[in-house]
Amino acid sequence: MVETNGRANGYPVNGRVILHIDMNAFYCSVHEAVEPDKYKDKPIAVAGSVELRKGIIVTCSYKARARGVKTGMLVREADKLCPGLILIRPDFDLYRQFSRRFMKITYEYSPLVEAVSIDECYVDITGSKMFGAPLEIAEMIQKRIREELHLPCSIGVAPNKLLAKMASDMKKPNGISVLRKRDVSTVLWPHPCASLFGIGKKTAEKLKRLQIHTLGQLANADERLLSDRFGVLGPALKRAANGEDNSPVNPDKEQSKSIGHATTLPVNYTDRADIHRVFLNLSDQVGRRLRRQGLVAETVQISIRDPDMKTITRASKLPEPSESADDIYRAACHLFDAHWKEGLPVRLLGVTLQNLTAKQELAVQLDLFSYQKQPVKEKLNQAMDALRDKYGEGVILTAGMLGNDPSALIRNTKRRGTSLQMDHLRLKGLEEEDY
Repeated sequence: MVETNGRANGYPVNGRVILHIDMNAFYCSVHEAVEPDKYKDKPIAVAGSVELRKGIIVTCSYKARARGVKTGMLVREADKLCPGLILIRPDFDLYRQFSRRFMKITYEYSPLVEAVSIDECYVDITGSKMFGAPLEIAEMIQKRIREELHLPCSIGVAPNKLLAKMASDMKKPNGISVLRKRDVSTVLWPHPCASLFGIGKKTAEKLKRLQIHTLGQLANADERLLSDRFGVLGPALKRAANGEDNSPVNPDKEQSKSIGHATTLPVNYTDRADIHRVFLNLSDQVGRRLRRQGLVAETVQISIRDPDMKTITRASKLPEPSESADDIYRAACHLFDAHWKEGLPVRLLGVTLQNLTAKQELAVQLDLFSYQKQPVKEKLNQAMDALRDKYGEGVILTAGMLGNDPSALIRNTKRRGTSLQMDHLRLKGLEEEDY
């Protein structure tokens, strides 16, 4: 079938065709596929602490969602909404097996596959005409995943990654949606700004203060106004609201296997407090890099080198995967104190994070106290990261990094060419007790 309106077999003559494949309720769907007699068509949820029935819901089936259960909800709250809810302990080895299998099916239709998480990927099928029209390819992939793996998935078909992502969310589960550039004004513009992928709650609230409530208003907003309020992000927001996205499907995108940082000390250190201060700095740096990549670490390793260039490494597993510099720092100091005799000189120190996992894959196992504190810690991390992105790495120092010389903060601030003060944290709603 050949169309005459500038498209051949559903492919644009000039342009791309991108699929976004999103596995529906992936973790729960995998358990249903493996043990259908036990879980099929039942309200189920994956949660961290199954035996104690506490912690939070990592994900839940559509049956459970229909009864009000949501990801991130406390288990006891979900129990009230959905009596008889079946809780399942997470099995990430199993999820990865199924992830590899659905990715393998996808690779048979294009080598340009970018996995963005364990349960979703982008596929550039511009050069896949031999398999049929774009909709036919989407239907074939969806059918094979359903028949071979017994898993549901939704697929978006569009000329770029942004619109493909938006399209895949339109029909769940088991839907296929097409979102063309010319459909943006009628399909997307009436919706609130927060509905666009990449616009978070805080950005949407800032847009509302500018009287920009819908994507249509954002698409037609004054670019100078957006630039003044959001910097370089402003024009990007306007382009996104107009359905523009030139980012390529990157098949070589790979998750880091480890993240580390080491420093050679200006003199040999022997005082434990000074050494701990270095570990605090190193932990802060590797934690920041970890968060940038959306990862959490299970293992902390330290490196210690003496003046004779002899190096030892020691590692320990964290109680639970973390992105927090505090957790990394405590583990590093404990390893050092346990494995290095007090008073021996140190020439180099390093911290490396290993056994990394995408944060969204993490089954969070928290008691109630930790659950309440976690959003505060994340809020603090986000605020500090944002300030460093804008003003430089040295703009924020903790008291532990300063040691006995508070004037170091003033000197550091002057070197960085900014008069930033600690009030910036309070302006973001972070008081001292949030630490």
